[in-house]
Amino acid sequence: MFKEFRDFAIKGNMIDLAIGVIIGAAFGAIVSSIVDDIFMPLIGLIIGGIDFSNLFVVLSNPGDVPVPSLAAAKDAGIATLNIGLFINAVVKFTIIAFVLFLVVKGINRMKRKAAAEPVAETPAPSKEEVLLTEIRDALRANPR
Repeated sequence: MFKEFRDFAIKGNMIDLAIGVIIGAAFGAIVSSIVDDIFMPLIGLIIGGIDFSNLFVVLSNPGDVPVPSLAAAKDAGIATLNIGLFINAVVKFTIIAFVLFLVVKGINRMKRKAAAEPVAETPAPSKEEVLLTEIRDALRANPR
């Protein structure tokens, strides 16, 4: 049983998948940083100083507690609709989906290019090989 598991885990596809998952997680962290730290502050500045990470709507505030930020609302246990966080998630998804689209498009282009390349034909047999083949066939046809 251990040998079967080892053979399964060592297969090339399994290792490739593991590497892909690790790189994907690292890529997700990079995209999160780009969106949260670069894109959204710039978009907020262009729109008029809106902080998307702090954009929310209070759904229920039974104690009429002042809610200056999303962190304060969470600390007070107030129900909020986190519009800014949702917008950030949509932007992250869009960036990741676009990058994956470009990767798949590049892979498909390489596959089409490889399929379009002419297949190397085997070279024609030399004159000696043709002559030896004819002699062999003649000997087989006239056994003595």
